Amino acid sequence: MISTKGRYALRVMLDLAEHSELGFVPLKDIAERQEVSKKYLEIIVKDLVKGKLIKGSSGKGGGYTLCRKPQEYSIGEIIEIMEGNLASVACLSSGAEECPRAKRCKTLPLWREYDSMVHDFLYSKKLSDIL
Repeated sequence: MISTKGRYALRVMLDLAEHSELGFVPLKDIAERQEVSKKYLEIIVKDLVKGKLIKGSSGKGGGYTLCRKPQEYSIGEIIEIMEGNLASVACLSSGAEECPRAKRCKTLPLWREYDSMVHDFLYSKKLSDIL
């Protein structure tokens, strides 16, 4: 399940894309338009900056802006930066130890296919597709 943090991050990215002509967009403006507390968005934008999806500027005329064009961001990368690995089961998480049952697990192919569909779907959609 995608958390509110992941969903709100996507909304922040969309808001920045929609208002890119303004340059750096103040966080208070994003918070008002998205009806999300500025305090909560501060946590989200910190992760987006750390993930190099947006950049910030402080002081007069400061705020946040996208680092790339909207068509250069996949929804998958935005969600994964906020949520971490999107694997449906622990044994498919990156860095997970190999499950001793993997060779005889009858459900593993189902989870692999499901994860592949989710990954392919989210990575095939660009921020520009939902503008």
